[in-house]
Amino acid sequence: MVKLAFGSVGDSFSATSIKSYLAEFIATLLFVFAGVGSAIAYGKLTSDAALDPAGLVAVAHALALFVGVSIAANISGGHLNPAVTFGLAIGGNITILTGIFYWVAQLLGASVACLLLKFVTGGKAVPGADLPPGRIRHWAVPTHGVAAGLSEIQGVVFEIIITFALVYTVYATAADPKKGSLGTIAPIAIGFIVGANILAAGPFSGGSMNPARSFGPAVAAGDFSGNWVYWVGPLIGGGLAGLVYGDVFIASNSEERVERSYERV
Repeated sequence: MVKLAFGSVGDSFSATSIKSYLAEFIATLLFVFAGVGSAIAYGKLTSDAALDPAGLVAVAHALALFVGVSIAANISGGHLNPAVTFGLAIGGNITILTGIFYWVAQLLGASVACLLLKFVTGGKAVPGADLPPGRIRHWAVPTHGVAAGLSEIQGVVFEIIITFALVYTVYATAADPKKGSLGTIAPIAIGFIVGANILAAGPFSGGSMNPARSFGPAVAAGDFSGNWVYWVGPLIGGGLAGLVYGDVFIASNSEERVERSYERV
């Protein structure tokens, strides 16, 4: 059962909420800068080789997300991803209004990160993640794209599956009230699942799982072709994970506790 709540203007503009938006902005900026920066660096180090998102770039994303979630967790919850925010909203963990401001902060953070990368790298041409070897794009920030031979619908399905895995992990390790000491490894688990998913899906859909991670490079590159894939797929995947974990596991656990309390009475 969807547990969306709109929220109040007062809560969304409180000092605590504003600090959360700032934390999301900073953490997302640092994550995207490191993640996209690693892709650009890989392209430079390998000269004209095809940009392979599945090697060191996957590790860089995993490490950067681990740190990004860790530094924001105590302030904003460490979402760094509109799909994570949406999935948590579906389960009633954040209101729609506050979630919208989280989205704004995340998209701004990703965009600023990529514009900074474009500036500091001098706008050099780098290999495109979705282009055949030997072909290059003439901007410094590589954008996500579905691999040649695959349709955008296939890319959407890929993104649904891997984002489901990500948000399900967020619920299991961070949002579940019964997580206990498991919560201490939440940033590591979240970073690991992102790295693993990039290894699995990177060569096919790009392995985004994060609309902000795809939006930032598109802004810096001025190229939004196929960007819808990285909104539709992750939001569906994140929403499904929030629905499944929030309704099947968290809700059922609450019902069991109520039943046990009633039995004791």
